[in-house]
Amino acid sequence: MGFSQSLYRKLIVNGLAAWPAVPSRVRARLYRWGGIDVQTTFLSARCYFSGNRVTIGERSFVNGGCYFENHGAITIGRGVSLGMEVMLCASTHELGGPDQRAGKPIGLPIRIEDGCWIGTRAVILPGVTIGAGCVVAAGAVVTRDCAPHGLYAGTPAKRVRDLPSEKTAEAVG
Repeated sequence: MGFSQSLYRKLIVNGLAAWPAVPSRVRARLYRWGGIDVQTTFLSARCYFSGNRVTIGERSFVNGGCYFENHGAITIGRGVSLGMEVMLCASTHELGGPDQRAGKPIGLPIRIEDGCWIGTRAVILPGVTIGAGCVVAAGAVVTRDCAPHGLYAGTPAKRVRDLPSEKTAEAVG
């Protein structure tokens, strides 16, 4: 991406589209013009995207102030809800020597599968997959994969409860 394209993307995606006065449907179009694969219109203001390697599925909701740091790809499934100021960090660094511990940057993908709810100010770290139907509590820091249909909370996030899935709901009903 050349300088003018990068500047254009930054102005459109993190400038105009982030402005609270922009209607959600227009915001979705602006994100698409900036190269982000957005399949929903439930997009709140003041979100930040460091790049365009982001996919947001149908019926998903992105609340205000979410941060998408995507040196690695970020994929959000269908029907996912992100609370306010959720931080998705898809990059880290190799461990460097004693003179500079943050070595070469590396991107690791983040995947949030269908139907998840990520609470306010949760942090999702590089290389994590959150299985379908999970809930991540507000303020949790997710450092490892989350198995489907669980409630995860804490720092680091741990599974604290199983949640009903379609299979268990059918067996109960």
